[in-house]
Amino acid sequence: MSTAAKLELSPSLLPVLLVGNLEEDFFLIREILERNRGVLPAELDHACSLEEAKAMLQRSQYGLVLFENETADAAATKLLSEFLHTGRTIPFIVLTEHADEKAVAEIIQAGASDCVEKSQLNGANLLRTIRCTLNLHSTQQQRQFAEESLRKLSCAVEQSADTIFITNSEGVIEYVNPAFEALTGYSRQEVTGQTQSILNSGQQAPALYRELWETIRTGDVGRSITVNRKKSGELYYVDESISPIKDADGRATHFISNGRDLTKQLHLESQLLQAKKMDAIGRLAGGVAHDFNNLLTIITSYSELALDCVVPGSLAQTRIQEILSAARRAADLTRQLLAFSRNQPQALRVAELNPVVSGIVKTLHRLIGEDIELTFAPGEGLGRVRLDPVQIEQILMNLAANSRDAMPQGGRCSLETSNVNLDEQYAGQKKAIIPTGHYAVLTMTDTGTGIPADHLPHIFEPFYTTKPFGKGTGLGLATVYGIVKQNHGFVWAYSEGGMGTVFKIYLPCVPDRVAAIEPSDVGEEAVLRGTETLLLVEDEDALRRAAAEFLSLRGYSVLEAKDGLDAMSVAKNHTSTIHLAVTDVVMPHISGGQLANELVLLRPETRVLFVSGYAGQTVLDHNVVDVENNFLQKPFTLKQLASKVRAVLDHHGNSVPLLAGAIEHPVSVTAPSG
Repeated sequence: MSTAAKLELSPSLLPVLLVGNLEEDFFLIREILERNRGVLPAELDHACSLEEAKAMLQRSQYGLVLFENETADAAATKLLSEFLHTGRTIPFIVLTEHADEKAVAEIIQAGASDCVEKSQLNGANLLRTIRCTLNLHSTQQQRQFAEESLRKLSCAVEQSADTIFITNSEGVIEYVNPAFEALTGYSRQEVTGQTQSILNSGQQAPALYRELWETIRTGDVGRSITVNRKKSGELYYVDESISPIKDADGRATHFISNGRDLTKQLHLESQLLQAKKMDAIGRLAGGVAHDFNNLLTIITSYSELALDCVVPGSLAQTRIQEILSAARRAADLTRQLLAFSRNQPQALRVAELNPVVSGIVKTLHRLIGEDIELTFAPGEGLGRVRLDPVQIEQILMNLAANSRDAMPQGGRCSLETSNVNLDEQYAGQKKAIIPTGHYAVLTMTDTGTGIPADHLPHIFEPFYTTKPFGKGTGLGLATVYGIVKQNHGFVWAYSEGGMGTVFKIYLPCVPDRVAAIEPSDVGEEAVLRGTETLLLVEDEDALRRAAAEFLSLRGYSVLEAKDGLDAMSVAKNHTSTIHLAVTDVVMPHISGGQLANELVLLRPETRVLFVSGYAGQTVLDHNVVDVENNFLQKPFTLKQLASKVRAVLDHHGNSVPLLAGAIEHPVSVTAPSG
């Protein structure tokens, strides 16, 4: 039968292909199948040669292939082999003529399902052979489907990104996947035969494990977020679900645990929470800073005035000095709150880090005491950074104070600076989002008691302290963190219990084209006199009177004003020159910034010095744009006020402040809000 005469095969019938060149066999087999269509619905097609059979097998889907002996055993075997290599599975039955056992074995080995002697070819034999072959083939398609399913399941488990381990009913581990090995550091051989307790971190109450075990024992799925310990000792967090594997009778024979590593996610959430906490406390600090700083300035001002009226060496002098000392400590606390909340006004300048640190080291010697050896090793070729020397001093003072407390019996504290260019590989090792680029690195190392591993992740949190009650505020390292972040830098701590501590601070370097600004040589304690006329604008009466009295004693002519409107009236009515207006920033009716703008038109010769107890962005919002040259942060001492007045009067820059919108100076001060 030619391919042109090929019958259309019905999808409801079993399509059978006969391969052989004897048409009488085709008609015989077709007649047998048609007579038994009620038992085995089938439709027969015919290929007269192997080549035709190959083509027909490619074009159509057949459920059974019959081979005739005349096609020769070798040829049939070849066709079987070729067809099986395509991945298709069709049962083959060979119709033989006096084939010996060896020939039949070769045919079966080649992939044929069965052989039928043509001399015994009748309806019963053919139907029985076909049905047995189809049943056998169906069964084979199913230990194959099952094997394929098991293979896929095994691959899924082995290649899963989640950790998977299987235990017996007693909780003894029988299997772990590669993700488990990679996360925990334990090999399959190390944990097989162990229980899950090998991962216990000691960070959770035993009741958690008991409740989990009771849950899965009852056949329910147990879920928990657990902190485990790796082979290296490092802690990790995992979202784990444990399910029972039941037999046909419903008994739990094994348990399977599926875990997802949450360590990075929880770390990011912790950082976000930390940022929110700092923001909240920063807002609180900024809100109370104004009133608190005003009160402190009043305390320090009248204490200074009182010192001028007492006998040197008297008990009264000692008591007043104690008041001043307490006020300074309170002022330091306020500055730390503003610093770690990144709400502290900055007086930025482009400078070399080494001279700034070198100048601060002299102060550190007095802070840490004689029983601690302090050394400073300045690095060579450091890039310049944009910094506020006062903030660098805050960083070093806080770090040095911690080092001192960690070495009660003495020790060594070393400071060093270095240059580093961070590439992507180095930045990746820090496990943080850090831009590549050029950094100046400030490193402080001590030989103290170190920081325990469970405390290390929390040391930069505000109010977190391991010191006894009353011995620490918990703001020291939070201040360091806030200042470094405010300056777009990064800080890391490395420590082990009993092995000392290392702090590394990375400050981004500025391009070489940015010019450096030399630090002012006016010292904080320098008290200089003057004869100029000053307009003192302060809505806090007590503070205004104290400042006016002190400046008058230093030779200045002082005009007082209680607010901006009063100041404008005084400025209009005064007949001679007003050399400097010292004004609060935030005042009722007219702010300090608005007053400065009015003075530009009314008295262009008048310079302006702003003072404020408010923080960061509040100051900038009122057009205080040059913190280095025309701003003094409360609380201040009267001596500091006199020094700043003298510095502004002697400054050779613009005599009037610039509006914030007009600033184009490359190193103008910026202070981000809390």
